[in-house]
Amino acid sequence: MKVEQIYTGCLAQGAYYIVSNGEAAIIDPLRETRPYMDRLEKDNVKLKYIFETHFHADFVSGHLDLSKNTGAPIIYGPNAKPEFDAIIATDGQVFELGALKFKVLHTPGHTMESTTFLLIDENGKDHCIFSGDTLFLGDVGRPDLAQRAASMTQEELAGTLYESLMNKIMPLADDVIVFPAHGAGSACGKNMMKETVDTLGNQKRMNYALNQPSKEAFIAAVTDGLLPPPVYFGMNVAMNKKGYDSFENVFNNGMRALSPDEFEVAAETGGNALMLDTRDSAIFHKGFVPQSINIGINGDFAPWVGSLVGNVAQPILLITEDGMEEETVTRLTRVGFDNIIGHLKGGFNAWLNAGKEIDTVNRISAKQFSETVDVATDVVVDVRKESEYSAEHVDGAYSKPLAYINEWIKDINTEQHFFLHCAGGYRSMIASSILQARGYRNFTEVEGGFKAIAETSVPKTDFVCQSKVMKA
Repeated sequence: MKVEQIYTGCLAQGAYYIVSNGEAAIIDPLRETRPYMDRLEKDNVKLKYIFETHFHADFVSGHLDLSKNTGAPIIYGPNAKPEFDAIIATDGQVFELGALKFKVLHTPGHTMESTTFLLIDENGKDHCIFSGDTLFLGDVGRPDLAQRAASMTQEELAGTLYESLMNKIMPLADDVIVFPAHGAGSACGKNMMKETVDTLGNQKRMNYALNQPSKEAFIAAVTDGLLPPPVYFGMNVAMNKKGYDSFENVFNNGMRALSPDEFEVAAETGGNALMLDTRDSAIFHKGFVPQSINIGINGDFAPWVGSLVGNVAQPILLITEDGMEEETVTRLTRVGFDNIIGHLKGGFNAWLNAGKEIDTVNRISAKQFSETVDVATDVVVDVRKESEYSAEHVDGAYSKPLAYINEWIKDINTEQHFFLHCAGGYRSMIASSILQARGYRNFTEVEGGFKAIAETSVPKTDFVCQSKVMKA
C-alpha cells in the first residue's frame, strides 16, 4: 500500500495518490494532470478511480482531463449532480482498489454532496480518512459556501455538518489518520493548523469544533467570524460541476509570446484585458508597464488573483520574470482563470528596451517613514487583515484590508497624501498597483511593511479605534 499526499502550498491544498497491487486512485486532483500521469507511469500502475470529496470552490479540479487521459471514472458522493459522466456513490458503498477498500461516508454540511472516503487496509483495518472540506486539522469546513445551491442557511448547513461529524467521523478509532483537502492559508476554513496530517484522536482532543458541548454551540462556533467568500469561489464550483476547457488548450494560449508592440496592441484591443505583472515587489516598484497590476508569484498568488480580479473570464496579459511563464499560467488555471491571451516576450526588460512608457511606485524605507511621518496629523493606511491590525499597528493608522480594496478605494481623498503598508510589502504593492491603475497617486508605500516599521521608533498601539477599522 502506498498513500502519498501531494500538497500544493500556494493553494494550501492536498491531493492524494494511493496505490495497491498495480491499481491506483487519485483524490481531489489539481487542474494540471502531468504530475499524476508521471506517477502512474513511474509506478507502472493503472488509474482505477478518481474520487472527488465535493465540488471545490477554491480551485478547479483536474478530474475531467485525468479521466479523459486514463479512462478512470470520476466518483462523487450522494447528492452530487455533475453535468458530465460520473459515478454517484451511495452512502456506505465500497470500492475495491487492489487489496484495499474505500468506503463512502456521506458527510454533508460544508456542501450537501460532501463525502469522506474511509480507506480500509489489506487487513480490514480502518487506516485513514480523506475528509475533504468536512474535517480540517484544527477546524471544520465553513458552512456558508453552498447556501444558495442547497436553499439552506449557513446555520442549517452547520447543523447538518454537526450531525455528519458526530455520526460518521467521531465514532472512528483514534488511530485513524486524517488527510484533509486543505491546510492553513486556505479560505475554506478559519482556524486550520499548519500541519497537513494528524490522527483523528488528536483532533478529537484539540479541534475546537469537535469539542463543543452541544449542536447549538457548534453552530455558533463554526459560523462566528466568517468573512465573505472570495468572488471566484462560485465560478470555480460552476466549472467543477459543468466542465471546462482542457488544461492543454488554456496552457498553450497562455504560452503565446507577444513582442512589446504586439503586447501593447493586445492591451488596447483585448476587451479590457488586465495586465498582470507577477514579479517581486522589490523589482516591480522600480519600473513597470503603466496600468499593470502586481501580484507576485512568490506569495499567495492564485488566491489573491481570485479574490481581487474575481471574474474568471477576465482576459489576462502576463508579465513575468523570464522562465516563470509556465508556472504562472499553471497557477492561474488552477483557480479557473482560463482567458489568458499571452505573455510579454522577454518580460519587462523587453518593454523597457523597446522604449515604451513605464511607471513607478513611490516606495520609501521604514527608516525614512519613521523620519517623515507624524502620526498625529498624517494618514497611514494598513492593508493587513483586521486581526493583524488589532494585534498591533501604527498609532492612528486606518485598517483597510487589501481583500476589500474595491470597497474602500472610493473613500480615498485624492487631495490628501497617505502612507501605505502591509506586513512585509507583498500586499501593499498589490494595493499600490491597483491604486495607480485607477488614477490615485497621492500616496507613499513603505518597504518592508509593519515588520520593518516595528523596528523603528514610530509610535505603535494595540488599541483599536472602531472609526478607523474598515468592516467587511
